[in-house]
Amino acid sequence: MKLRVRDVFIAGALPIHTYISRKSEFGLTYEFRLHNVVDMVGFLTSIVGPSKTGKTVLCDKVIGQDRYVDFIGSDFKDTEDFWETIANKVGIPLERDHTEIRTIEGQGLAGTKEGITTFITESFRSNKDKVIQYFTANNLVLLLDDFHYASPSKQFEIAYQLKDAIRKGLRTIIISLPHRSDDAIRKNADLSGRLNLINIEPWNTDELREIAVAGFNKLNMQIDLKIADNIAKESLSSPQLMQSICYNLSMILDIDNIDNPVMPDQDILDQAYRMTSLNLLAYQEVARKLKTGPNPRGQKRKTYMTIKNEETDIYELLLKAIADDPPTVSLSTDSIKRRIDVLLGDIADKPDRVKIKAALDQMQSIMQSSEPMYQVFEYKDDEVYIIEPLFLFFLRWGIL
Repeated sequence: MKLRVRDVFIAGALPIHTYISRKSEFGLTYEFRLHNVVDMVGFLTSIVGPSKTGKTVLCDKVIGQDRYVDFIGSDFKDTEDFWETIANKVGIPLERDHTEIRTIEGQGLAGTKEGITTFITESFRSNKDKVIQYFTANNLVLLLDDFHYASPSKQFEIAYQLKDAIRKGLRTIIISLPHRSDDAIRKNADLSGRLNLINIEPWNTDELREIAVAGFNKLNMQIDLKIADNIAKESLSSPQLMQSICYNLSMILDIDNIDNPVMPDQDILDQAYRMTSLNLLAYQEVARKLKTGPNPRGQKRKTYMTIKNEETDIYELLLKAIADDPPTVSLSTDSIKRRIDVLLGDIADKPDRVKIKAALDQMQSIMQSSEPMYQVFEYKDDEVYIIEPLFLFFLRWGIL
């Protein structure tokens, strides 16, 4: 039976026909590494890699969705008990201390009745051992995804709680991003010697190209390698984005209904990129907030005229520089300044390095004080790290 596009290019789940196995350190596949460490009693598994690079899909492939219970870092609030949060999700009843409020009548000094009320405080306690027993009895793995979204204090608390739990047989995987604070796990002395570390490297062009080649072959179409490389470049090291673009390109070419679809030219490719960006409109508000910058408090910001005759302030200029060619997931302050200089052309009054750094610091503050979705890049040690490649793709191809 002929495969359909929806069967081949799958961006939001495990892709059966276009799953690409990659090599990690020492020539071992990531699947082999995870398979061999996840069952080690007394060890915590830490998977770190860029966003949308297949960390969760790797767990789907090796462990299976039916064998893990997943949480994200923001599920764990500072005011809530770690084990209670897990127990609530899996349906383990919490232990409850008996509570009652009683009124005891006594004899007053003048012979009158005097009411004495006794309050007994009610408390709920989750049983850590019950949670561990539930997971081990049901052969389940605890998966903590986007661990960086938990507050630093909560991260350290969770790490402390897990130290004893993994010793008692709780298999746990923590997934996080590079360049975010993972000191709670990797620099925790209590976990020293008890960590299985899996560093997921960014996908390169050759690896991403395999998705397009394998997928279009399944759809009975030979994709030109230059076109596949073009898509891989725009995918920004993200297999999920590669899958989405290939899906939309296939729909534009109407591969499901045409036996011999035409090879796409650059115009059709650009159409596929713009079509893909329509699914990312949520980032429009993120871009708007960053472009607006901090409250100017009544002062008019300095503006600059680009070579395209567009009037911009420093914040919009920074977004244009980050989105400029070639697309990349990390940029130094000096690289951003060079891009800005090109965007502004021959004008003499260009923002200097100090002004650029100050504006990036302001953007960083805006993101840190906003919801997790707004934390799309991180400015750290004079380097901009793109945390969310989908945001950068939207900057390049979406309607701002």
